[in-house]
Amino acid sequence: MPQLRRRFALTSRIAAWSTTEKALALTSALTLVGLPVLTTAAWATWQDSPKSVLDEAWQIVHRSYVDPTFNHVDWVQERQALLGQEYTSPEAAYASLEDMLAKLDDPYTRFMTPEEFQAFSSQTSGQLVGVGMRLSLEPETEALVVVQPIEDSPAMAANVQPGDHILQINGVSTQGMTVETAASQIRGEAGTTVDLLMQRNDTAPFALTLTRARIDLPVVTSALQETDGQRIGYLRLSEFNAQSAEQMERAIKSLEQQQVDGYVLDLRNNPGGILGQAIAIARMWLDEGAIVRTVDRVGQAEEVSANRTALTDKPLVVLVNGNSASASEVLTGALQDDQRATVVGTQTFGKALVQSVNRLRDGSGLNVTIAHYYTPSGADINHKGITPNVVAESPEAAQQELWMHPDRIGTEQDSQYVAAIDQLRGAIAAKSSTQAQR
Repeated sequence: MPQLRRRFALTSRIAAWSTTEKALALTSALTLVGLPVLTTAAWATWQDSPKSVLDEAWQIVHRSYVDPTFNHVDWVQERQALLGQEYTSPEAAYASLEDMLAKLDDPYTRFMTPEEFQAFSSQTSGQLVGVGMRLSLEPETEALVVVQPIEDSPAMAANVQPGDHILQINGVSTQGMTVETAASQIRGEAGTTVDLLMQRNDTAPFALTLTRARIDLPVVTSALQETDGQRIGYLRLSEFNAQSAEQMERAIKSLEQQQVDGYVLDLRNNPGGILGQAIAIARMWLDEGAIVRTVDRVGQAEEVSANRTALTDKPLVVLVNGNSASASEVLTGALQDDQRATVVGTQTFGKALVQSVNRLRDGSGLNVTIAHYYTPSGADINHKGITPNVVAESPEAAQQELWMHPDRIGTEQDSQYVAAIDQLRGAIAAKSSTQAQR
């Protein structure tokens, strides 16, 4: 799946821990490197110019980028060239900044426009403000249709159902409207309302007024599955956003109350996310042992370990594939190296770099690689990935078909899941035998 792999390479991300973010926040207020003393009027003009954003971005990279040689680029000269130009628009300045960052040859150190940074922030926060509907266009009619209402959303409370057509948004016909345009029309500030004209099957259209709210996006899918008399807790985590650990904790506790015998944790196609969330989730499975070690540009290392807060000690199998990246690999590496889980699937993506997330003065953003991480055994998985304990291949065509039908994931129609269950059965049996001998 080369195209999918490239997409995950560009979108995978792993945020720095809070101590680093605090340090970056403090240093961002320091005097700009090499900036001459300006009069009050000149300073005000400078603050409002695109160059101030460019220099702010340069300063962040200058003080925190993981490679002190900047990929053998003269970074001071790059600043001079960047600020020596005149820019007729923010877009022109952004283009020059992107050209400069490209010289680092690091796809994870990247600039985001204000619009892109806002979308990125919403995604990593795990929240959206709206009514909670996933939308699509019907292939044949191009009619706007509800794919699924989001759990605990205004749409679900109003009994919006999959397959419902949206005919109008605030009195405007949706005919010829794209999903993106429709979503932007439906979104708005929390507490405000949106008027929809909807139709279900062939019944008469009906009006619906929904009040927008802040909604937590579900990233954890959980289910109790019984196989040959064994109770299996299935957990699928789609990304590591600000809500992931909380949702995972609720799911594990619920399955524990249902007295499961073991777990399958599915991290396939999980591109990563916030490092702190991966650490928190690792601690739900590990009572002791190292989780991850990071090393910054000057060689300073920081190690994070479990803290005896595990929620369960029952057998665990982790499912991964080539699009399991970044924070997914931190969690997988910790569970594998500490012998807490058997890893099943295919080689993971191989991203062992840590980024800090920075908001620039005009609302744009900058992700900067600030550290390298290693698994508890000291393995450097960058560009290599994690090798599963049990390799379970699946033909590319079969995988594409599977992920186009989410209802088949984690079922007998999912060959890698079946392989995981085989391993879990053995682990459950081994644990039962050990307990019986005590």
